[in-house]
Amino acid sequence: MSTVQIKDEFNVYEAADARFEEAVQKLGVEQGVYKYLKHPDKELTMYLPVGMDNGQVEVFTGYRVLHSTVRGPGKGGIRFDKNVTIDEVRALAAWMTWKCAVVNIPFGGAKGGVICEPGKMSKGELERLTRRYTAELGDWLGPERDVPAPDIGTNEQIMAWVMDTYAMHVGQASVAVVTGKPVDLGGSRGRREATGRGCLINCDKALARLRMKREGTRVVIQGFGNVGSMAALLMYMAGYKVVGLADIHGGLYNEKGFDVPAVMDWVYTQRKPLPEFSGGGARMDQQEILFQPCDILLPAAIENQITSKNAQRVQAKILCEGANGPTTAAADEILLQKDVFVIPDILANAGGVTVSYFEWVQDRQGFFWRESEVNERLQDFIEQAFDGVVDAAENFKVRNRIGAYIVAIERVAKALKLRGIYA
Repeated sequence: MSTVQIKDEFNVYEAADARFEEAVQKLGVEQGVYKYLKHPDKELTMYLPVGMDNGQVEVFTGYRVLHSTVRGPGKGGIRFDKNVTIDEVRALAAWMTWKCAVVNIPFGGAKGGVICEPGKMSKGELERLTRRYTAELGDWLGPERDVPAPDIGTNEQIMAWVMDTYAMHVGQASVAVVTGKPVDLGGSRGRREATGRGCLINCDKALARLRMKREGTRVVIQGFGNVGSMAALLMYMAGYKVVGLADIHGGLYNEKGFDVPAVMDWVYTQRKPLPEFSGGGARMDQQEILFQPCDILLPAAIENQITSKNAQRVQAKILCEGANGPTTAAADEILLQKDVFVIPDILANAGGVTVSYFEWVQDRQGFFWRESEVNERLQDFIEQAFDGVVDAAENFKVRNRIGAYIVAIERVAKALKLRGIYA
């Protein structure tokens, strides 16, 4: 049981820090290294004036946090959302450091965000905001410095604008400055499916460990954006039985299972609300879907969904965290008592950053891989990471989440010791 206490269960930065503290205690990290790893390298707050379509100027607040470059350039998405906070960006940047180390790719961690409502902005307004944000970062970005990617509220097009703005400032094409780009601009095949595919690979490994089979294994997925929809589709195609789905509009539960391609067509082609899907199912609140009978629960929406107030209601055998921070630190203890096998976020959703690394490598080589190569390499990276996390958890007699932090912190600390501290 954790001895680290946090003041606010719903502060994601405190939650990330509590897990870090617990892992360094188990590892016995020396004091100087501990202090170095605990704090981010840099933080930047920006106030971004943007000309709106109505002729007015709005000023948006933006952030970028570079948590670590010990093992390589910073890596982390850009989030456009009305609820962005500096604490959230700090937590996400730290998680990226540990996530990259868990899957053993040569990046550090970073994250960015802008407080805005992209759904209420025109394409022109989003482009002007993106270009201003990128320009304000100036020399901060670069293929060897800090490499952004898409996150909530951003997409391939926004990454293309980031790349182009950076290229205009440095006076040369530089496709490796950002990942998650369109394939026609140096993006990687398989990137769009990568996070969902990583969830599938992790679930396959968990099933093997628990001596379960895909066929008939019931899956509930909260969130039907890129991660949730791709995980649902890939797991359905692999033989899993997807019985619960939810998005921002609400959820559906059907014990007989959903025809996921039909749901994808309903939501993405016909552009109709998921809860109104004609294929049937019991309608419910988007959070209530988390507590329905299933074997695998895959939250792929936002933070703080499983808490001390509701974790006792989780009925799954396996929790695969497709989102960042969906489970609070207080809820961890309850899930441990319930013997839920947790695949923590820094492992479960690491497929995206792994293929982002592949994209960065391909851009720097100027040579691009077939999608089958991307998927084969992704499987190798995720399977090795899963085994390393579970082994660490068993060796240190801790739950899987702290096992993942132990693997990550140990790798970053080793690199730091080899480099030394410049002073």
